[in-house]
Amino acid sequence: MRLFVGIELDDRVREAAARISDSVRRKLSESVDARWIAASNLHITLWFIGEVDEPRSEELLDVLGRPYTVPGFDLEIAGLGAFPPSGAPRVFWLGVGAGLESLRRVHSELAVRLGPLGFEPERRAYSAHLTIARVKTVTRATPHRALREMLQGLPAVAGRCRTTHVTVFRSRLSPKGADYEVLLRIPLE
Repeated sequence: MRLFVGIELDDRVREAAARISDSVRRKLSESVDARWIAASNLHITLWFIGEVDEPRSEELLDVLGRPYTVPGFDLEIAGLGAFPPSGAPRVFWLGVGAGLESLRRVHSELAVRLGPLGFEPERRAYSAHLTIARVKTVTRATPHRALREMLQGLPAVAGRCRTTHVTVFRSRLSPKGADYEVLLRIPLE
């Protein structure tokens, strides 16, 4: 089973993020070929675990299911950008304003929990964001820097929501894209 840990958005913020994503898709339709994330799948990933077998998934759910010491917090989704920060973009994202430090604290708790089970954090620092598209190709006529500048210049405020729990998701891949199933919701302090 394919697992990851993330933060769910409330319906209002998720729908606003989807509207921003649709607007970006329309503006970039002639410049990029991308797989745009469905509104129902918009979330903030804290930790991608990957494929694990059934016994391992039970162990992980036990470790991940313990309450977190981070209190509930407000999360703001605003700003547009692309990863990596230079060269051909591979991901378009909405940024995180308020709540960034709390997300980093939850991520650190996950590192403490998952490290002994052999799940090491990525080498680069955790960068909280809401992925809206995975870029396949950019036309040669569109300079990468101009594309990033255009993204940063677009209005992109999806709003704020209260974060009260961490979610463990199961991801099922198909030719139509990913389908996410909530396995566990663990309350924040």
